This record gives sequence, structure tokens and C-alpha cells, in this order.
Amino acid sequence: MILRTDVPAQPWTGRDDGPGEEHLRWHGAVTSWPDDPAAGTPALIGFRSDEGVRRNRGRPGAALGPVAVRAALASLALPPSGPSRVYDAGDVVVSGSDLEAAQHRLGVAITGMLDRGHPVAVLGGGHEVAFGTYLGVAASAAVRAGARCGVLNLDAHFDLRADTTPSSGTPFLQMARQERAHGRALRYAVVGIAQPSNTTALFTTATELGVRYLLDDECRIAHLPDVETFVGEFLATVDLVHLTVDLDVLPAAIAPGVSAPAAYGVPLEVVQHVCDLVARSGRLAVAEIAELNPAFDIDDRTARTAARLVHRLVTGRHTGRSIGAP
Repeated sequence: MILRTDVPAQPWTGRDDGPGEEHLRWHGAVTSWPDDPAAGTPALIGFRSDEGVRRNRGRPGAALGPVAVRAALASLALPPSGPSRVYDAGDVVVSGSDLEAAQHRLGVAITGMLDRGHPVAVLGGGHEVAFGTYLGVAASAAVRAGARCGVLNLDAHFDLRADTTPSSGTPFLQMARQERAHGRALRYAVVGIAQPSNTTALFTTATELGVRYLLDDECRIAHLPDVETFVGEFLATVDLVHLTVDLDVLPAAIAPGVSAPAAYGVPLEVVQHVCDLVARSGRLAVAEIAELNPAFDIDDRTARTAARLVHRLVTGRHTGRSIGAP
């Protein structure tokens, strides 16, 4: 299978404790996308973009996110149950201000991966990556055959802005309009909405679209049973999940390296638990990490947190937390 990206995968390096799978770390498991990939092997693809953030008047720098996540992943130890191999397909890159063309290229690549049976992890990039991922899932054979796909967003923001120019603040409204054009309603739920970061107009749009959400106040560790119920009810309505994690859902002390650091945020324990719930469901088709901005990171905190979440999702399919579609 030929897969075209703008920047091919670069060699991975990291700590080496010796030969054998008992010493295996990510850098020893990752290979560049091959000509004849084995179905079922997890795959990574990056989206180097901060054009959407720039259009949304945020802090640019997220284009370097995929490189930073890979660097943080490289020396993480893989569990005994695997995977022993992960494919890196390289990065799609926004050229100049042409965000839309790059989103289309990302979508084409993701469709190809999904149709060959590869669990996909997407490394952003600003949250405009979500619309490119959506295009890939929506064009997949499973959705064309009638599978119900839903989007679960861990985020402080709805990203439902009705701006005339697409940006990191518009992807889910774009999805809703695209779904409507296909005679479907967008199944969209959000965990971690910060009320002060979303105008009344955005809450109104969410209500009109039937979006279900939990406020960050409702996502404390003490509220974990309610979070589990919320996620469980969402999972019951879909066959496939597009999971998207905007790192600004986390407290600024955990994730300072984002465009809009959270004054409050959802604890990492809760975010990780939601990821586990989705992965265990067996419905997870694509997981993406968005908004990592290395220029504003402190001691690589945000990159390490992003890497931990990717690590947990990708290795989860081998430890009872499946990342593949049923």
C-alpha cells in the first residue's frame, strides 16, 4: 500500500538497555511505513499545522507538536504484551496558509490506513487536525457501509465557532455541516468544557446540534462515576469512535505548552480514565492528540503527558484496551 505524506518518517532514537523484547522501547519498535504493511499494526501519522490556531488568533507553534511527541515517546518502555511493531507514516504539512489542502491529504491517508485495518494515532498540530481526521473516517469503508461514527472530544472548548474562515475553533461545526449534507446528524460529545472559555452563542449552538457535554467542574476525581456514565451512554450510540484530545483540557500545571492554557482544567487521572474507557470498548478507530505547542512547554511536561496518552492508547489494544474497530 502506497501512502503519501509530505515529510517521510525520520529515524527514531532513544535509550537502549540491550537486545531482546524485555528491553524494548518505542524507538526499537517503530519502523517507517512499508510498501506491504501488515494489517492490524498500529500506525502513527503527524499533522504539522498551526495555521488553524493562527486564524483563531491563538499562539502559533503547534506545527512542531508531532516532532515533540515522537521525541517524548521514543524512550518509553513497551509492555511485554506488545506491540512489537508500530508504523510511522511521517507527517502531513500545511504549506503556507493552505490548511484545507493539508486536511484533505490527511484524510486520504487516514482512510487508506483504516481500510487496511490499521489502528491510527494522529499527532497534531492545532485542533484543526480534527477536521482532517474526520474526513478520513467519514470516507472509510466502514462508515460507507453504514457504521455509526461518533466524535468524543476531551477539550475545554466546543470548537463550534461559526466563522467564515475555518480554523482551530471551527472543526466540529464543519463536521456537523458535512454530516448534514450526507443526511446524518453529528454524534458529538465533549468532556471538560470550561464555561468561561465558551460564549453563550457557543452553548446555544451546542444545544441546537444536540451536543452532550460535561463541564470541567463536573469532571473531578470525586465525579468519576458520573464521567463513566456519560462516556458509557455515548459509546452505546456508536459503532466507531473518533477520539480527540485537546491538551488544553488539562490544568496548565500539567499542560503549559498549549495555545490556551487552562486556569482550572480536568485532572490527568480523569482524562486518562476516559481514554481507557473508550479503548476498552473496542470501538476506537482513530485517536488524536492536538494543540501541543513546544515553544511554551516547561520541562517537556506537555509533550510527556501527550506521549503517555498515546502510549496508553496504542499499547492498550494488547492489554485489553483495544484501539481497533470491532
